[in-house]
Amino acid sequence: MHGGIRVSSQPPTTPEAPAPVPSSDTPWPQVADAFAADGALARLRPGFVPRPGQTEMALAVARAIAEGDALVVEAGTGVGKTYAYLVPALLSGERLLLSTATKALQDQLYQRDLPAVLDALGLPRRTALLKGRASYLCLHRLGTARQLELDETLARSLAEVEQWAQATQSGDLAELAQLDERSGIVPLVTSTRDNCLGTACSHARACHVHRARQGALAADVVVANHHLLFADMAVRESGVAELLPQVRVVVVDEAHQLSDIGVQFLGAQLGSAQLQDFARDLLRVGRQSALGLADWDAVAGALGAAVRDLRALPRASAAPGRSAWEAAPPEPVDGPAARPALHALQQVLETTAAALAHASGFVAELDRLHQRCEELLALARRFSLPQEGGQVRWIDTTPDGLRLIESPLDVAQAMQSRLLGVPDAAAATGEAGPKRAWIFTSATLGDDERLSWFTEPCGLQHARVLRVASPFDYAAQAALYLPPGLPAATDDAHPAAVAEWLVPVLQRLGGRTLVLTTSLRALRAIGAGLRAGLPAQAGVEVLVQGESPKRRLMERFRAGGAGGQSGCVLVASASFWEGFDVPGDRLQLVVIDKLPFPPPGDPLARARTQRVVEQGRSAFAHYAVPEAAVALKQGAGRLIRSESDRGILVVCDQRLATMGYGKRLLRALPPMRRLADAAAFDEALAALTTAATTPSPRP
Repeated sequence: MHGGIRVSSQPPTTPEAPAPVPSSDTPWPQVADAFAADGALARLRPGFVPRPGQTEMALAVARAIAEGDALVVEAGTGVGKTYAYLVPALLSGERLLLSTATKALQDQLYQRDLPAVLDALGLPRRTALLKGRASYLCLHRLGTARQLELDETLARSLAEVEQWAQATQSGDLAELAQLDERSGIVPLVTSTRDNCLGTACSHARACHVHRARQGALAADVVVANHHLLFADMAVRESGVAELLPQVRVVVVDEAHQLSDIGVQFLGAQLGSAQLQDFARDLLRVGRQSALGLADWDAVAGALGAAVRDLRALPRASAAPGRSAWEAAPPEPVDGPAARPALHALQQVLETTAAALAHASGFVAELDRLHQRCEELLALARRFSLPQEGGQVRWIDTTPDGLRLIESPLDVAQAMQSRLLGVPDAAAATGEAGPKRAWIFTSATLGDDERLSWFTEPCGLQHARVLRVASPFDYAAQAALYLPPGLPAATDDAHPAAVAEWLVPVLQRLGGRTLVLTTSLRALRAIGAGLRAGLPAQAGVEVLVQGESPKRRLMERFRAGGAGGQSGCVLVASASFWEGFDVPGDRLQLVVIDKLPFPPPGDPLARARTQRVVEQGRSAFAHYAVPEAAVALKQGAGRLIRSESDRGILVVCDQRLATMGYGKRLLRALPPMRRLADAAAFDEALAALTTAATTPSPRP
């Protein structure tokens, strides 16, 4: 690997060896042949079993590519959607952009799935991996980090980064497996759009970000992520803006995250970390390069005080998460107090901008700091004014700081005008040929035939839609149980009761359980209840999200029960409802504490609810229930990950059986058999404890 680019061992494609051109009437026969029992994939991977749904999806993708269409595919768990879009996309011979939701999924696609399919098909393609700035080592920032006073932990991390920096070719921090992505050293050795010096940087020629982007422009296949797509929509900064016009096929995997990622990129953000980073750079550069031109310590001190006032806006009792912007008590954030804090920040930034204007022209970093200060000042002024129509504002708080955010309610307009509407190179020159094809796919995109939950907020109402069911035999492999006798899901006593009910179940099963909660309060209560109720000799380790990095929690859970280690129960929320993949008998019970309706206090949910009401529709039926259906489907999808898996889904909320909307939510779940009572649950649990399963070798 070199500079973020993977080069096939075979020579690149040439005009003398054109790729097959499909007919607009029928998909390419090569696609169906690849998925046959004796096809290319079967020859490469022993144990490959043809799946009609996978072939159906692949043929639909081939047709969309041939005709330059937009296609939305919901592919149930086990369909094998990655191969289903890679095979036709690669066989098309077109330049290809693959976008997925996270950096971890990017790495998996680039390092495992893409090379495997290229090898199976015998295709030479030049491939590249493109991530955002925060994923790459900045050589300039590495040099400045050495000049900072760091505590022992950060100094040790910096030493590890420095040693790795001498050998890395790509500069991708993912190569440092021991580096926690939440480490405080990461922002000190990576750049942002704000602090990058561009061509004025002394390391510009060796810049890892620049080299990765150049490699992407030269590649046949580029693996990017949704953040990059929207970063380019917002500020034309990630390199995708240059790449997209040259690409004829775009595949958006894990597309269910597209809207949520997009709304945060397409608005404005002003954060405490952003301001603190600016103050740190200001003090360092001012002391080094502009002594005597201003009292930089005083300027940085005033800025630090303004940031502390901003961080103090959330009340001490406020939990991390989104809080309404304009709200008054008893909301977690005192809305009226925000304006004086912003006014004070604005005044400090005006003073700082004046000092930097006086010092500009001496060194490139001072000029860039002046530009950054003006951009921060513009944001402070924007948030001091009333928000524009069609936008929503909120404050996002974490243990480390806060961000003021203004965003659109969805990405439909931006998708249509600024992404889907980007002309390709052929169209720009008047050449004939198919339009750019867009493929959007995920295991969960809605609960109706048109997949409206996804297509409406993404502006894709007119796209072709295909739903491919999972090949798993859910009636035989999985069961659904609703425990009776628990307090109502809205009762404050509900989380403790769930933990109490679960303790003897965990003792019988030996762990092997994922508990998904709908709130941090429930997460903490259930985690504490399990730890208090499980005796030490039970041999079940209780893991709770937030106490360790997500990657370590996943690794520990997957190791549970192996080599004499104790089995695990993981209590988690938020991101663990999706993307947590544990085939085999390490996970046999998924417990959902209550129906995952949108949190009523979430400002984005409030704004979307209000919009539905203004459209004359029922907010509950047209917003809350579809949101809950998709989330419930995602959570249930953690249970069965291969043909040989067996397990039970427990939903601790009787509303699923007693309320009218429960039927719609049940239809969103996989077709599991229902366990009618405690005796049936005990029998199913006993079957799990006596029959081990193994993961399927099928990709």
